[in-house]
Amino acid sequence: MSLLRLLQRPRVCNLCRARGFATTPVSRAETTKTAAGGDNTVQTPLSSCAKDTILEGLNYKKGQQPVLALADEEYPAWLWTVLEPKVYPDDGPGGKGERVKRRIENKRRIKDRNFMSTQ
Repeated sequence: MSLLRLLQRPRVCNLCRARGFATTPVSRAETTKTAAGGDNTVQTPLSSCAKDTILEGLNYKKGQQPVLALADEEYPAWLWTVLEPKVYPDDGPGGKGERVKRRIENKRRIKDRNFMSTQ
């Protein structure tokens, strides 16, 4: 990381700071052994609010009914993977993974150069 990245103000989203998201998806269910020798699978909740919780600020139309949270099973499966970072395969020189890394580094370098030109 360059020194210029430390000088810039961090970007903070107020919406993300106020809303708490779950950290473990359902696919990572915890399995514990019981005294009788059986497996006890505990499903961890995905969403941060319970079913039928009124979600404030989502009903933006005048006279609209309050928006209620659904149960975790009622949401589509892809919704829980939206926040995971995209993983590109490392397929050698000239591959997709290398191109993505190079473009990210070029964008960062351009931003650093533009930041220094304003100082």
